[in-house]
Amino acid sequence: MERLQKVLAHAGVGSRRHCEELILAGRVRVDGAVVRELGTRVDPAQQKLSVDGQAVRAEKLVYWLVNKPRGYLCTNHDPAGRPLAVELVPHVDQRVYTVGRLDEDSEGLLLLTNDGELAHRLMHPRFGIEKTYLVQVAGQPTREDIDKLLKGVWLSDGHVQAKHVKKVKRQGESTWLRIVLNEGKNREIRRMLARLNHKVMRLQRVAIGSVQLGTLLRGKSRRLTVAELVELREAVQHGETHNHDHAAAEPEA
Repeated sequence: MERLQKVLAHAGVGSRRHCEELILAGRVRVDGAVVRELGTRVDPAQQKLSVDGQAVRAEKLVYWLVNKPRGYLCTNHDPAGRPLAVELVPHVDQRVYTVGRLDEDSEGLLLLTNDGELAHRLMHPRFGIEKTYLVQVAGQPTREDIDKLLKGVWLSDGHVQAKHVKKVKRQGESTWLRIVLNEGKNREIRRMLARLNHKVMRLQRVAIGSVQLGTLLRGKSRRLTVAELVELREAVQHGETHNHDHAAAEPEA
């Protein structure tokens, strides 16, 4: 079940704000009945929606995996005209957006979808979905550095920590690390390593949950397989159940 204005916006009726105005004006019907409540949730696959008497067809949910190159932005609009990740899937008819973000200088696995509920759950720390990165850093991080990443460091927006960190290989005067996070603050890995005086030279996301970037070429895209989508949904469900059970077991303060 999704908010009515969101379903209308995804179906191409207009912006979210415009769709809210249509609802408040009494111009939207659900199963023939006028709906004026903005909090109304509907199932577009089961219910009939119309605006000014014209049927609204629900947009098909789609799920794409993209290998984002450096220099692309994870936004649907940039006033400066810089390249956008959504431009890598011009063949997709639906209005998709990125699941979370990779900053402009980062690359690798990016999911694009119009499934807002799944996107939210994949990115929210409460659901504990792991994101795996290969990171090339200047210098040779010590065991102490890695322990600090695992124990966590304080940034301006709070305490952050890696779930797993492993040295992969040395490359000249730099080191490749495999870092796993289950949250995603803005430029988190770069800021964590900067606190330890290790500059990030290259950052590539290689997995979200069990979905792997694999051999997909830079700048190319593919649909998620049914198996991958099922595994993501199961991981989200498991994370929600685990956190709910954990919270229920905690004693009152």
